[in-house]
Amino acid sequence: MTTGASRRNPYVDVLRGLCILVVMLLHYALAYRLHDSPLNRWVSVDTLKTIFFNGNYGVSVFFVISGFLITLNTMRRYGDPRDTDIGHFYKLRLFRLYPSVVLALAIITSLGLAGWTRFVNANPHTDFGDGFFVLGNLSVLTFWHNLLMQRVGYFNYAMNVYWSLSVEEVFYLVYPLLLVFVRRRGMLIALALAGVVAAPVYRAIHRDDELFFMYGNLACLDMLIYGCAAAVVAERARLSPKVRQGIALLGLIAMGWVYMRGIGGHEAWGATQIGLAAAVFLVAVHHLPARRWARRAMAPLAWLGSHSYELYLFHIIVLGAIQQALPKAAMTTTLKLPVLILFLALSALAAWAVARFYGDPLNRLLRRRYARRTRGTAQRAVPAGEDVLARQDPG
Repeated sequence: MTTGASRRNPYVDVLRGLCILVVMLLHYALAYRLHDSPLNRWVSVDTLKTIFFNGNYGVSVFFVISGFLITLNTMRRYGDPRDTDIGHFYKLRLFRLYPSVVLALAIITSLGLAGWTRFVNANPHTDFGDGFFVLGNLSVLTFWHNLLMQRVGYFNYAMNVYWSLSVEEVFYLVYPLLLVFVRRRGMLIALALAGVVAAPVYRAIHRDDELFFMYGNLACLDMLIYGCAAAVVAERARLSPKVRQGIALLGLIAMGWVYMRGIGGHEAWGATQIGLAAAVFLVAVHHLPARRWARRAMAPLAWLGSHSYELYLFHIIVLGAIQQALPKAAMTTTLKLPVLILFLALSALAAWAVARFYGDPLNRLLRRRYARRTRGTAQRAVPAGEDVLARQDPG
């Protein structure tokens, strides 16, 4: 069972771990055609392509988890969401996100200026030059990177994965304002319903351009709303552990089915379906106890999930450096799996080191100095393992 010493929700961490893993596999497969490896001796090429090339669904589920965890902590910190301390909310987001992303951008910029090919500002059609780092870095730090990509296309291999940070943070700039100033619950529900309808319509309109149907703010809006709604439901649901287990299993199966069906041909409604399945799963596992043996079995994926923000930021830097040392033309079939293991190990090491020695200490320092609440409702105690701003959520 869950003990006082370990109060994290391992199921949420495991789901996050699966999500970051499929994202990392996607990027590695795009770099080195992982389906053309010794794995195809045991699994068909078509199945491998399905597993490796639908990793963007992992990002969709990330958005749901993020909305879920942020909303839980908002309710627990401030009580009534309408009492959210907007300034305090923004500070916590800023202190959690900025230290690590600034470090990642500094590394990308330095390697790009040094001429490493996967870090320069160029695509097959245009060389944007070193000066474009100013605009690229600014777009990431002020949350319109996805819009810049829609304008100019893919322009920096290592930096372009940060589009999802822009989508998420634009939502969280608006979210507390809506909670505080739209006081009527019915109006909030109406706005949420409008968002979950508008998002798949937007994806349908732009289904032929992934820069829009995947990366647009409106394209991802429903995922975040599902997560927020799931948190409200989860706090009120009274279900037995067996019922929770059954519902969680159904949600997990549904996510797997949508994932293996693929994104192609389902650009509009695929994200809706996997998002709803993820929301159901999160409601079910909320307060679901995990026995010690289950925690041990889930530990590797749960660790990835607890470091998913750092993995998200730094795995692409590790992969870019590997490609600099071992270009695609030099990669042999027999090397693909050993290099994959090396990529995963180095990414995990980088994520751990950044969190342990830089991101987490700086986050705690900034909070102690600048994020003490001095007005509004008293801050509620948040269970250590549930505080997304500590480790479970990128904000």
